Amino acid sequence: MPKKYVAAIDQGTTSTRCILFDYGGNLLAADQKEHRQIYPQPGWVEHDALEIWERTQEVMHGVLEKSCAGLSEIAAIGITNQRETTVVWEKATGKPVCGAIVWQDTRTDMICNELARSGGQDRFRAQTGLPLATYFSGTKLKWILDNIPGVREKAENGEVLFGNVDTWLLWNLTNRHYTDVTNASRTLLMNLETLDWDEHILEVLDIPLSMLPEIRSSSEVYGQVGQEIQTPAALPFLGVPVAGDLGDQHAALFGQACYSPGEAKNTYGTGCFMLLNTGQEPIHSRSGLLTTMGYKIGEQQAVYALEGSIAITGALVQWLRDNLGLIEESADVEALAQTVEDNGGIYFVPAFSGLFAPYWRSDARGAIVGMTRYVNKGHIARAVLEATAYQTREVLEAMETDSGVSLTALKVDGGMVYNEMLMQFQADILDVPVIRPKVAETTALGAAYAAGLAVGFWKDYQELRSNWGMEKEWQPGMQVEVREKLFSGWKKAVTRTFDWVS
Repeated sequence: MPKKYVAAIDQGTTSTRCILFDYGGNLLAADQKEHRQIYPQPGWVEHDALEIWERTQEVMHGVLEKSCAGLSEIAAIGITNQRETTVVWEKATGKPVCGAIVWQDTRTDMICNELARSGGQDRFRAQTGLPLATYFSGTKLKWILDNIPGVREKAENGEVLFGNVDTWLLWNLTNRHYTDVTNASRTLLMNLETLDWDEHILEVLDIPLSMLPEIRSSSEVYGQVGQEIQTPAALPFLGVPVAGDLGDQHAALFGQACYSPGEAKNTYGTGCFMLLNTGQEPIHSRSGLLTTMGYKIGEQQAVYALEGSIAITGALVQWLRDNLGLIEESADVEALAQTVEDNGGIYFVPAFSGLFAPYWRSDARGAIVGMTRYVNKGHIARAVLEATAYQTREVLEAMETDSGVSLTALKVDGGMVYNEMLMQFQADILDVPVIRPKVAETTALGAAYAAGLAVGFWKDYQELRSNWGMEKEWQPGMQVEVREKLFSGWKKAVTRTFDWVS
């Protein structure tokens, strides 16, 4: 039977999805399941890696039931994942040694500060493209080795394995201990030039090389589902090749068909992440951005990117829903924000986990500034949405400074792009058109594309480009004076969050 579909596992911060795509890049069927967010202490964020694996199997079964597709019709599976979230598990049992430490977690602040005392926050930036920050996996792994009893000894004996969530899923699906260059580039442990683990950094952090996965390209056959698994019968997609692996933001870049230097995308999810394709040479940022991998397809040369990472965007809407109870559903935020004409003079800086790009201030904490008796819950909802747009402008300006390229339009994807008010305000505050593609699930689509290329389901970039199409465009319409006054207020508000944690 001819192959008709490629599957993508999209393992995100709050949920896991499995999606089937056809040759035209159209979504055939999807299934989704949320998992718990665990907060053991202030600043700590964990997931249960076993729960994530259970949800992954459930959505893989679910998408097959919803689509009625046969296994023989599925060419390959691609994986995309929340990056930097750190899992360490026993090689013999597959049991995690502790909760998965999520990318938002700030418990490694003291480790980062101690490392920065010798060489500063940019101590490893030349090798990795990254500053010292609680964001990345390497310091999380060091924390586990230093704080979970018995783990360091097991690591030195080769009894435990480390991985971001992509590696955890690959290991459970295929019994292969692999990661790809994009995920490896988010650990603070991979050298951007050699595309291999940096032995000097491993020595400084006291991390045994034996527990790290083998770094592979983003598009190749890593193994088949159930391969060398002792009891594979219950696994969904049994025998289907797993052939794509990219961190979520890199997958979105690939799914948005940003294959030429100067092309960029912005993903609006739990956080907000803008990536700019910079070609086959890494550009080291002078403006607070990250130098990272874009993707590597098979034996082709690696493609690099500049990234602006914002920790809290969609998560702020969830906070409004779950912590304050101002809305019942996340989608309700737009209607609440539309009850007022403007933000009432307030700004909401969501530095819940410190500030990421372009500031990298782990000492910052969230603040609402400009409060008066006039302000109501509609103004707070509007300020929540506007915070995403202001943070995106800060990243875009840094990106233009580093690259020397002025963007003429911004491709967007992710759950928040269906918020009309936010997208219009984003176009207004950037003063460039904002474009939503016809397939907004570009993160999963990018993983599917990488897997499909590896097995010949798609032939080349041109076939992938031909699948991209615009669904909607928002044109800027705000007066210059208004735009600059609003943005100036935001910049002032950001400074009020600095130095809160000593």
